[in-house]
Amino acid sequence: MKSSKSILISAGLIGNVIEWYDFIVYGYFAQVFAKLFFPTHDPVVSLILSFLTFAVGFLARPLGALLIGYLADKKGRKPALVLSIYLMAVPSILIMLLPTYQSIGIAAPFILGILRIFQGLSAGGEYTTSVTFLLEHSNPERRAFYASINLSGAILGILIGSFVATLFHRIFSMEEILSYAWRLVYLPSIILIFLGVIILKRTYETPSFVKEILSPSRGFPLFTAIKHYKKSLVLTLALSAVQGVAFFTLFVYLSTYYNRILKLPADQSFLINTLAMLLLDLLIPIIALLSDRYGRRPFFLISLSLYSFLSIGLVKLMLSAVFMTVLLSHLIFALISSLFMSILPATLAELFPVKIRGTSFSVLYNISLAIFGGTVPMVCTHFVEKLNILTFPGIYLSAISALALILSILFLPETNPRKSKIK
Repeated sequence: MKSSKSILISAGLIGNVIEWYDFIVYGYFAQVFAKLFFPTHDPVVSLILSFLTFAVGFLARPLGALLIGYLADKKGRKPALVLSIYLMAVPSILIMLLPTYQSIGIAAPFILGILRIFQGLSAGGEYTTSVTFLLEHSNPERRAFYASINLSGAILGILIGSFVATLFHRIFSMEEILSYAWRLVYLPSIILIFLGVIILKRTYETPSFVKEILSPSRGFPLFTAIKHYKKSLVLTLALSAVQGVAFFTLFVYLSTYYNRILKLPADQSFLINTLAMLLLDLLIPIIALLSDRYGRRPFFLISLSLYSFLSIGLVKLMLSAVFMTVLLSHLIFALISSLFMSILPATLAELFPVKIRGTSFSVLYNISLAIFGGTVPMVCTHFVEKLNILTFPGIYLSAISALALILSILFLPETNPRKSKIK
C-alpha cells in the first residue's frame, strides 16, 4: 500500500495531462486550423469558424459529464476514468491523420467538428471524475491538495500545448506548419495515453464509493441536486463560469490577442502564455495546502475581488504592446488565478454528497464551462476584432467575477472539513 498514493497521484496527473493537451492544443493552433479547414476570403471569419469548432467541443462537455458522471456514480470512479481516456485518444489520433479542406473539401471541417465533439464528451467527464477520484482517496484534511493534483495535471497538459506551440513557431516556418508540422502536435498524446492506461489499471476504487454501494441512491442524481441542493447548484454554475471565462481568456485566447491585436511575434505571444501558466501551475499546490489549513471561502472572496477590480486595468496595460509590460500583466493574472483555481475543484466536489457527487459536479461544471468557457475565443474575437472593443477580455472577466463575488458573499459556505460540518 506504500506506493498506492504515488500511483493515484500519477493517475490524476497523467490522465489530465493526456486529456487537456489533446483537447486544448487545437486552440493554440486555431489560426492554422482556420487556414487548413475553414478557408474563406475573410481571415477573421475563418478564425471565428475555427474557434466555433473549438466551442463545439465544449458544447459536448455537458453530455459527456452526464454519461461519464452517471457511470462514476453507478459503476465506480475508475471505469469512468478509463472510458474517458479512450474517448479522447481515438479522436486525437484521427485528427492527426485527417485530410484538409484542400483534399476532401467540405467533409474536412465536418469530420473535424465530429471528432471535436467526441473530445468534448471525454473532457466533460474526465476532469471532474478524476477530482472526485483523488478527493475520495485523500485524507479529509488534505482534500484541496489532492483535488488540485488534477488541476495541476490539466494545466501541465495545457502548458505542454503552449510550449509546443512556442517551439513549433520557432523551428518551423508557417509554410512548414501548414504543410505537415501541425500533425506532429498530437504525437505526445500517444505516449501519454500508454502511460495513463497502464497507471489506471493499477489503481483501485475509492473507499467512499465502495461504502455507498451498500446503500445506493434512488432516482437520478442530478434531479436530487436540483431538488435538495439549490444553493450548491447556483454556486457551482457561477464559480465554474468564472473558471471558464478566466482560464480560456487568459491562457487560451490571449495568445491570439497578442499576435493579432498587439502585433507581437507568435513565439513571443506563446512564450508569455507559457511563463504565466508555469507560474500558475507552481502556485496551485501551495495555495491548495493553505486552503486546507485556513479554509476555502477567504481565498474565493479575495480572488474574485481582484478579478473584478483589476481585470480591465491589466488588459489596458497590455495594450502598450511592450513585451515586459504584457508579461508582467499576464503574470499578475496568473497569481490571481492561482488563488481561485487551486481551491475550486475541492470546493465544488465538497458541495455535494458522495451519492450524487459524480453526476452533479460533472454536469453543472461542464454546462457552465460550455456556455462561458468554450465560447470565450469566439466571443472575444467578435467584440475585439469586429466591434473594436480592445479591452473586452478584461470587461468580460470583471463582470462575470463580480456576479460570482456577490453570490459567494451571500451563499458560499466554508467546505473545509476542519472548519465545516460538510463532509
